[in-house]
Amino acid sequence: MPQPCPSPHRHRGILGALLAASLASLASGLRAAETPSAALPAAPAGAAASASDPVPADLERSVVKVKVTARGPDVLHPWTKDRPRETTASGVVIAGKYILTTGRSVSYSNQIEIQPNQSGDWLPATVAYLDWDRDLAVLTLDDASFFDAHPAIPLAHALPSLKDPILVYGFPVGGTALSITKGIISRIEFGGGGFPNYSLRIQIDAAINRGNAGGPALSDGKMVGIAIGSLPNAENIGYVIPTEEIDLLLKELNGAPPSPAAYYDFWQTVENPTLRKSLQLADADHGILLHPLGTNPAGYPLHDGDVLEKVGHYSVDDQGMVHVGELRLDFRYAVRQEAKDDRIAMGIIRQGKHLAFDVPLTHRQMVVPGVEGKYPPYFIYGPIVFTKATQAFCVAAMDGMKLAASLEWDRSPITERRGDTMAFPDEELVVVPCPFFPNSLVVGYRPPFPRTVATINGIRIKNLRHLVEVLRDAVTPLITITFAERYKEIVVLPRAEVLAASDAILADNGIRAQASPELLKVWTAPSPP
Repeated sequence: MPQPCPSPHRHRGILGALLAASLASLASGLRAAETPSAALPAAPAGAAASASDPVPADLERSVVKVKVTARGPDVLHPWTKDRPRETTASGVVIAGKYILTTGRSVSYSNQIEIQPNQSGDWLPATVAYLDWDRDLAVLTLDDASFFDAHPAIPLAHALPSLKDPILVYGFPVGGTALSITKGIISRIEFGGGGFPNYSLRIQIDAAINRGNAGGPALSDGKMVGIAIGSLPNAENIGYVIPTEEIDLLLKELNGAPPSPAAYYDFWQTVENPTLRKSLQLADADHGILLHPLGTNPAGYPLHDGDVLEKVGHYSVDDQGMVHVGELRLDFRYAVRQEAKDDRIAMGIIRQGKHLAFDVPLTHRQMVVPGVEGKYPPYFIYGPIVFTKATQAFCVAAMDGMKLAASLEWDRSPITERRGDTMAFPDEELVVVPCPFFPNSLVVGYRPPFPRTVATINGIRIKNLRHLVEVLRDAVTPLITITFAERYKEIVVLPRAEVLAASDAILADNGIRAQASPELLKVWTAPSPP
């Protein structure tokens, strides 16, 4: 190894000067060779990134870091919550003295704080509105004077074009300062943003990492959406919620009815030549083959075997897509755009004839709903726990292929009816989410997890509230519980002993309340005469 020079300071100064000159020349060449998707060069705070990408001068003061402490639900132990977690996200100031971020970033939050860029202060924030399906949330601050120095970012009210340059601002992992990445708009699609709703999503190639969610994405100086995350196991694929979805959220925040009706019939493509011939389609005919689900209202005008060729003024192609400017989107985007008063004009082909109908849309109520940011309700009756089936519960209950196959073999309602609509208003599947609490009252019974309750004392159970009412009003000495699965046991409990043992069972298991708040009111209410 070479030994140090006898005059280190002098030689280091000369070498340092040469090295600095070489690096400066190299950096100059690299800047000249940058591509549009390269990271932004350093710029003064608030300065525009380039002449082709004008950025509001005070933009960086309007992007905030969001810190959230949250406790999610424990769907298999609904009387408690999951352990606390602390996460960070990004947010942006919008008109109305609001901060916009993603819904999943602040769901189940116990505490939310925001930190402006280049500030050491954390300010408490509150969720004003959360849209679980669109993954959007609006925050408010107790101190509205914050917005005097942090102005709202203007929103673009039209979709950007493909290949438009885009800048993403936020606070991803890897540092504490504001991060800015640059890319282009790769794709715009209309797809499943949340079950069972559909929404627009913009795909970009700008780097998005954990912590970026909620940060603004800008094109041509205006915000075209907020970042929501990247695609796992893929490189340079990130997603943005466009301002069209944000506009719908703000309308709901200002009093518009949420969750508009939608079109849910099953359909298939008509690309196969033999299928087209059987449907009497001419070469110039295009559309998709409809299969109504059978849950539509009486007098529903569409039939099984109809070919949908037009939605409003949009023509539907053989893969169920419509052209919107330069974009090709799922036809359900056209349904949302053209619907009026929960109805949509549709053109169909039936046995070779072109017909037009005014089709009612539906508000689909699922018998197994999503959790939608809420904690699951529960009721504890002695050693047994009851809750309602949700999509999250089904995922947890079917953890592992062996148990999922067992539930299917057993014809469990949580597998057979998971995609069904309600058979009657307020229908729920009441399930047992966990094994019995240890107690002599259930000696000899096999654990009923995750079975679905069918009857109590011969009364068919409609929903969880109804179960609580039936148990509250029971006067018989025995309580007989049956389940809906093909292979099941019955559980018979002595009513007086269950009531006497309930407090001790709760205390032994560290449970503070016998039921969730609304169900506790039902349980403690007097029985009807």
